[in-house]
Amino acid sequence: MNAPLASIREAEAHTSPAPDTAPLPPGRRWVRPALALVGLGAVAWLSAFGVQGEVASRTVLVAGVCLVLWLTELVPPFVPTLLLLGATPVVLGPLGKDYALSSVLTWCADPVLILFLGGFTLEVAAMRHGLDSAVAGHVVRLSRGRPRLLLLFVMGGVAFLSMWMSNVAAAAMMLAALRPVLHTSPPGTSLRPALLAGVALGANLGGMATPVGSGPNALAVSAASAYAHVTFAGWMAFALPLTALMLVLGFGLVLLRFRLGGTLSLPAQVTRPLDGRGRKVLWVSAACVVAWLSEPVHGVPAPVVALGATALLFGTGLLEREDLKKLDWSTLLLIAGGLGLGKLLEHSGLVAHALDGASLSTWPPSARLGALVVVAAALSALMSNTGTAALLMPLALSVEPSASTPILVAMGCAFGIPFAISTPPNAMAAGEGLETSELLRLGLPLMVAGCLLVSATGPWVLRIFGLP
Repeated sequence: MNAPLASIREAEAHTSPAPDTAPLPPGRRWVRPALALVGLGAVAWLSAFGVQGEVASRTVLVAGVCLVLWLTELVPPFVPTLLLLGATPVVLGPLGKDYALSSVLTWCADPVLILFLGGFTLEVAAMRHGLDSAVAGHVVRLSRGRPRLLLLFVMGGVAFLSMWMSNVAAAAMMLAALRPVLHTSPPGTSLRPALLAGVALGANLGGMATPVGSGPNALAVSAASAYAHVTFAGWMAFALPLTALMLVLGFGLVLLRFRLGGTLSLPAQVTRPLDGRGRKVLWVSAACVVAWLSEPVHGVPAPVVALGATALLFGTGLLEREDLKKLDWSTLLLIAGGLGLGKLLEHSGLVAHALDGASLSTWPPSARLGALVVVAAALSALMSNTGTAALLMPLALSVEPSASTPILVAMGCAFGIPFAISTPPNAMAAGEGLETSELLRLGLPLMVAGCLLVSATGPWVLRIFGLP
């Protein structure tokens, strides 16, 4: 899924919300407007001369303007969503009723929004009753006050959770646990951005390891079944080592970028025992996690579980009416914008037309597979990774019919992580104050390295496991 998060919730009375856009030094405040101006000029030229057809031209114009505003952070991150929802019916509506406001709004009505809402509700409840501080205290004690060890535990922990549950919920829970550390980190230190980057990367990469870790994985298992049976253990046998390797690489990149060192500590009050209401929140959170993990057994979708947990927390008085405003509605708008952007690109046929014109069938097999992996990563960076997989896998199988093809496409989708709008965990990290440029510095090398690794070794590794 794509879309960034914006605006921090106020955890305590002394905590101030983060700005919607990261501030720049006075001497560099012209950078964002200049980049936006260049980007908007490029979008206008591409719309007028770079594509053919009225639908394609207008789609490039609307989507391009929104992307430029998202990437340059010239305006608060939720503003392009409002622009997308309003401009699409105005600009493309005259070309067909499929672009009317009622249709555009349905593009954004995705269960992931409810899942995200549930994760934030658990987070607010944890903050209100001290559960996040208690968990953070244990994390810090396990790390023995060493920031590097804490970063390792954070990345490994959120990756493990993302193997079995939504990376949205995994990242939200980890951020809730880390909130005391994040809010007591002195301004200008590297600990806060390093931990935020670690949460985002760990949550993004962990989903590769299991068939239930992400939507593309499930689609890949289904598509590959026409050629070979992919078991749960079989998937983990080849995907878990790849996940571990990418996590190690991500950990190294974060350390190289932020140079963590020294020791850390939490305020003394984080060790206070939970009261009765705090323990109730703990039980609700634990039940929600168990229900998410056991979805294949009971069949209740994860968003429905999240909705039930939200209703339970507010219905039992564990959360009050005033807590409703602490939920990050700005982020939900932002994610809705990412969903809408992906649907616009798909619905207009712009992506499919570009892929059809690529003539991959004339390329050598290794080059075809490599190109598919790269295209999957590039599209997932801007669109829903599940939507990308659903779009690419039929086309990929028509070019390279084998069991390994959809699996490699799914792996490629997992590497589409360089932008704040690429995934919900990226959105959450950006909303907590991590600059989008930092996500780009870390995510782009990981995307390139992952695509190269999967393209070069993926077919050979999958053949070892009986997936030609």
